[in-house]
Amino acid sequence: MKLLLDTHALLWWLDGDDRLSRISRELLAEESNLALVSAASAWEIATKVRIGKLPGAVEVAERFVEVVKAQDFGFLSISAEHAQRAGLLPGEHRDPFDRMLIAQAQVEGLALVSNEKLFDQFGVRRIW
Repeated sequence: MKLLLDTHALLWWLDGDDRLSRISRELLAEESNLALVSAASAWEIATKVRIGKLPGAVEVAERFVEVVKAQDFGFLSISAEHAQRAGLLPGEHRDPFDRMLIAQAQVEGLALVSNEKLFDQFGVRRIW
């Protein structure tokens, strides 16, 4: 199975946080699954650390690539197709990071690991 982690799912995985659902933990731990982290999550974490909204994620922001590689997760770059899809998504959901993750999941056919029920409106397979 190919999985795309929402930013909070990545942070909760890294922290061993119980807010990450049991099924999400099991799927991320399963070696046969491909878990991907979007460049949008690097951007989101760095931005939120910079403005003081994620003070506990300074190390992740500063060492993002190294931290993600240590988990054996893959990286998903942002393509022009992803950006176009994100910009054209219908609805009033304004969070650019969420819109990018939705677009990437749609374009790449990925299941999105997220507790965001709002994502269900966009026809992506959400795992939680």
